[in-house]
Amino acid sequence: MALGEFELIRRYFAVPELAFAHADVVLGAGDDGAILALPPGFQLVMSIDTLNESIHFPVNADPFLLAQRCLLVNLSDLAAMGAEPVAFTLAISLPSADELWLAAFSRGLATIAQAHQCPLIGGDTTRGPLAITIQVHGKVPAGNALLRSGALAGDVVYVTGDLGDGAAALWWLLDDARLDHSALDSRHIDALQQAFYQPDARIGSGIALRGLASAALDISDGLASDLQHILKASASPALGAVIEESALPMSPTFQRCIPVTEQVALALTGGDDYELCVTVPVANEKAAIAAMKGLGVRFTRIGYIDNGEGIRIKTISGQQHPLSLKGYNHFSESRQV
Repeated sequence: MALGEFELIRRYFAVPELAFAHADVVLGAGDDGAILALPPGFQLVMSIDTLNESIHFPVNADPFLLAQRCLLVNLSDLAAMGAEPVAFTLAISLPSADELWLAAFSRGLATIAQAHQCPLIGGDTTRGPLAITIQVHGKVPAGNALLRSGALAGDVVYVTGDLGDGAAALWWLLDDARLDHSALDSRHIDALQQAFYQPDARIGSGIALRGLASAALDISDGLASDLQHILKASASPALGAVIEESALPMSPTFQRCIPVTEQVALALTGGDDYELCVTVPVANEKAAIAAMKGLGVRFTRIGYIDNGEGIRIKTISGQQHPLSLKGYNHFSESRQV
């Protein structure tokens, strides 16, 4: 007998590993809506993303890993706001009720949900092409959320982690001829797989940077595009930025498998890194560095904000050139995974 919608939900999503208790969840899945009750002095932060098969992840992707990616990329948005996870909802469109696939997907979700104490509190299941929509809910002390709009001329620009690993992982998944496959051993392949399916959601970093960073976002579409969002949101008057080519942090795996001639462009535009890009007033720089060191997070100064025009790249020779490279845009280009 075919698995029905409500039995599917009961068996794979309304399970203790996913629908566990949280102090801020009054009522989880089971009614027409969930109920949250935040402590006094906190504000609710929400973010939602949809991931479609062949656009955001490969056909026949491992469901255990896929579930982790779907939740982690959403939690990254909470990190960029300096928010602590509270709960999430899931809407999933499935071509069929494949029980092996569902069991693995449920386990993957539970792995991340438990790691970040972010239970599943409701959602919807439908039949159709594979598409996964997750909405995350988080909390932040009132008035302390990190926004895109606070950067000022003189602030320095920092990123967590490394740049370009997500793009390198995509090249690996697509078997792109530009990637040096001969340079990869099992360790490097594991690193690329982790970069795509299990990116770090920098929740701790976002929380630690509250009150220290003037602006923040996560790098999903590429630094070249995402930093531009900060400049536009903060522009009063117009702001620009200088990025130092020599400062861009790149992992050993990235440098090993990506041609030298492609590395800077890919680090700036590749996207899918889900690292934080933050601007920090110089007066807060030492405290921000110490906070990230305490978390064991690589934190690299890559440039500064000024009153110039747009983003400029400072080459190793010291020359500055307008950055013409752009990141990923869903509606201006097609990307098939």
